[in-house]
Amino acid sequence: MRSRTGGMWWGTTVEAPDPGGLARFYAALLDWHLGHEEPGTAVVASSPQGPFLVFQKAEGFHAPVWPPAGGDQRPMMHFDFQVGDLDSAVADAVALGATVAEFQPQEHVRVLFDPAGHPFCLCRDDA
Repeated sequence: MRSRTGGMWWGTTVEAPDPGGLARFYAALLDWHLGHEEPGTAVVASSPQGPFLVFQKAEGFHAPVWPPAGGDQRPMMHFDFQVGDLDSAVADAVALGATVAEFQPQEHVRVLFDPAGHPFCLCRDDA
């Protein structure tokens, strides 16, 4: 967009029943910092310039279903994070409150659910 300049922020917004709690989960998981929190909204950033993950309160939130199933809330997006050691990354995420999905589609990827139930992937990429 022509109206954007170099110092403008950008990010992804994720709906959650507890935005502050979910922001603290991702801040700890990614070793990012909690940049802003107010009732109904919390922001996590990799640096003061971003990128940013924004978590907003969603009344009546329904966690997506993985794997997708007809008639249920499908994941509309998910995060992928490259890791060096899949087993230790999974253990770290679980210790922070994630759960491992029963269905795992690939040997080098682990699908987990964050505390709000959003799926995310930890990916070992040796290339």
